[in-house]
Amino acid sequence: MTPSELLLEGVELMLFGLGFVFLFLVLLVLVIRVMSWVIGQFAVKAPSPVSAPLAVKPSSGEPNADVLAAIQSAIHQHRARRG
Repeated sequence: MTPSELLLEGVELMLFGLGFVFLFLVLLVLVIRVMSWVIGQFAVKAPSPVSAPLAVKPSSGEPNADVLAAIQSAIHQHRARRG
């Protein structure tokens, strides 16, 4: 075989491979869309639960004693690690 024949055969093989991959990807996208449509048709439509608004108690602006103790402990541990 001459170099030009080898080059043409290589280009032909490359185009065949690229075409095969392109067709496979198109087929994959189509199958995924069809599966999504089929699942959407057979899926049970569950009613979305409606939650009641949570009652928020008015805050006086000051955290309670447990929160203050946790913050003070965290600050103490941080300062102890820093040295």
